Amino acid sequence: MIFLKVRGGEIAVVFATLLIALSIFLTTVPAVSARQISPLQGMELLRRSFSGLTDFTAEITQEKQISLLKKKIVVNGIVRFKKPDVFYMELFPPYPSRILLRDNALSLFLPAENVRNNIILSPGQSLRRWFAYLDGPATSLPDGVEVRAETRDNMTTLQITPRQKGAVKELRLTFLENGNLSRLVIEEENRDRTVLYFRSMRRNVGLTEKDFRLE
Repeated sequence: MIFLKVRGGEIAVVFATLLIALSIFLTTVPAVSARQISPLQGMELLRRSFSGLTDFTAEITQEKQISLLKKKIVVNGIVRFKKPDVFYMELFPPYPSRILLRDNALSLFLPAENVRNNIILSPGQSLRRWFAYLDGPATSLPDGVEVRAETRDNMTTLQITPRQKGAVKELRLTFLENGNLSRLVIEEENRDRTVLYFRSMRRNVGLTEKDFRLE
C-alpha cells in the first residue's frame, strides 16, 4: 500500500525534490510568533540547505490520515538520494512499498502483491529540472506554484501551493537555518493528510547503484 498516491507522478517528484534539498533531522518548533519573509528569501534558504550534498540516506516515519478513517496509519521506512537524479523510498510492513525515481522515470513496486508499475513523467516533472532551478541563487519562483514563507525564531516554514489543480492541494515544510527539517505536511485534494518525520540523516556516504534496487 503506497500512502503517497501518485497521480501523474506529481507527488513523487515534489516529495523527492523537497527531501533532497534538505539535511534532515527531527527538531522541535519553539513557541515564538512567526514573521513573514518574501517567498524568494524562503526558496533561497531551501537552496542553501543542500549545498555540498552528493547523496544521503535517512529513516522516516509517516503518519497518514485518510479522510474516511478516524485512526491515523503510522509506518516507518527509509529514503535515499544520489545526485544528479536518483531517488528511492521504501515503506516497511505492514504496508510495504517501494518507489524509484530516475529523472522522470518512476517505478512503483508492491512486494506483498509482487506488482510493479512504470510511469514516464512529463519533462516538466523531471528531477533534473528541479535541481537546475535549485543550482543557482533564487531570483524567481518555480513555475506553476505559489509560495509563502515565514520565520519563527531560527526556523523557516514554506507553504507551496500548485496553481493547477491536481492530487496535491498544499505542501508545508519547516526547517532550521542550517537546513535541518522538522516536518513535511502534504495536504491532498481528497482531504487526506500525510505528515513525514525524518531522523538519522547521513550525508555524502558514497551510495552506489546497489542501494537503489527496486526488487
